[in-house]
Order: sequence, then structure tokens, then C-alpha cells
Amino acid sequence: MNYYNSNTVIYLNGQFVKASEAKTDLYGQSLHYGFAAFEGIRAYKTHNATRIFKAREHYERLKRSCELTGIPFNWNIEDLIRQTYKLLELNNFKDAYIRPLVFSEPQMTLVAPEKVSIMLCAWEWAAYLGDRQLKVSISPFERPNPKSTFIEAKISGNYVNSILATTDAKNRGFDEALLLDMQGNVAEAPGANFFIEKNGKLYTPAKGNILSGITRATLIELCNVLDIEVIEKKISVSFLKEADSAFFCGTAVEVAGIHTIDDVVFRQRWRDSIGATLQRAYKNLVLEKVNYEVII
Repeated sequence: MNYYNSNTVIYLNGQFVKASEAKTDLYGQSLHYGFAAFEGIRAYKTHNATRIFKAREHYERLKRSCELTGIPFNWNIEDLIRQTYKLLELNNFKDAYIRPLVFSEPQMTLVAPEKVSIMLCAWEWAAYLGDRQLKVSISPFERPNPKSTFIEAKISGNYVNSILATTDAKNRGFDEALLLDMQGNVAEAPGANFFIEKNGKLYTPAKGNILSGITRATLIELCNVLDIEVIEKKISVSFLKEADSAFFCGTAVEVAGIHTIDDVVFRQRWRDSIGATLQRAYKNLVLEKVNYEVII
């Protein structure tokens, strides 16, 4: 996929520049060690105008990721939201995926940087895992030990684990991986959170070994409105195999139904599942309803 062309514009340290002409130093910690913080945000064309979904929550999480890891964050969130809308306007994007990235100054030490840069880019991107039910495999790779890094921070280096897991799953003929934690309990997908349905209730892995996603929180809010019980707990593989249905969720993924996990075929038809109900409710929310950041 070509993420940009000769006319694509990005935002870099206060300036809008062509992506093809932007430059960065090759001696930075972010390139060599993966020491950077990023976000994934979506903008949707609604019946009124293009709106960025939960922009403030995403930029606040970006700031929190930086704070946890010692990466300086000196930008005003309201201004970043304004610049993001401007970025969409300059590229004439109506539906887009937005990627803010905070990356370090040139240095080769293993000490957090004193100076950083920020880049905002965007591209047109359909749902990351498509719109069909997925064949998923439990990965041989585990999620990192939460004592080895900040699991709750969206840090570039953490995604080496994700690339390994997804690549392995695809090489074995699956659409995506599902990772366990160091105790053998279900954690999450390489780039998405995970829910199962059993006996009319939803279950999702508790915080601690997952990146607790903004889409995950949104679906839990929708469940409260729809009077659907959601239980956050440790989920064993045996409990997973007894589920009626399952799905992934995330900004890039949105809501994606799962057909099989290894040799387990979920017996409930997707269109009759709670996941399908939430898929429709989420799409209605991002296209028509509330919780947008509107900058006037």
C-alpha cells in the first residue's frame, strides 16, 4: 500500500511539509531502539462534516505514554487537534487514519532524550483486518512481562512483539494472532483488544497485561447504555474455548468478528452475537452521534 504520494502533506514540528520532502536524522533513539510514542486515530465523514473520533482522549494518551517513559511532551493538546483537522483539510481526506508520532533527537545513549520532535500524518485506510470474520491462532509469542516495560503506554518498541506475532500467524495461514500473557491467560491481539461472549455476557481480559484501548472503553460504555453486562477478568484458554463468540476491537480494527481460534469454531452466528450488535452501534456512534472533538 502507498501511504503517501508526491502531494501528501504531513505536520512536522509546527510546519506543514510534503511527506516526500520531510527529513529526519538517522542517529536517533527512535530509529535504533524504538524509543518513541505514537497514537492511532480515525476521522470519519459524517452527515455534517469530517469529524475526528475521540481526538482529545487519544492525544491525552499520547501525553501519558510520553510521561510514563520520560519522553518530553511540550505541546498543547487543543492545538494538536486543530493542526490535525488542518492536516485532513490540506490532504482533502474525509475518512482517514491519523498517526501522531513523538520521536527523539539524535543520540545513541540509552537515556531518555531531552529534545523530541512531533509528526502528524494521515492516510485513507479501511478497517485494518477487513470486514469478514477472522481465522485466528493463539500465538507462540507472549505479551511482554509488565515489569519489563510500560504495557499501558503506546510505545513504538513494544510493537516488535506485535510484528512477530502477526507475521507468524499469517505465515501459518491465519488472519491474525491472539497473544497470551506470561501466566498463560488471554491478553490481546497484536494491535487490538479482545472480547468473548458467553451465556449472554461479555468478558474481556482485565487491565495489567494489555494496552487498555480507547475503542475497548467505548464499547464498554455502549454496553452500559445497552444493558449488556461486561466482566473484566483473567480469561484462561479453556474458558475461551467454551465461548459462544469472540471479536477484536481497536481504532484501526474497529470491531472485527472472529470465526475460529485454532480448532475452535464459535457456534453462534456472528449476526446474532453481542459483538455484531456492538459493531453496528459503534459504526453509528462514529458516523452520526456524540463524543467528537469539534474545533471551531
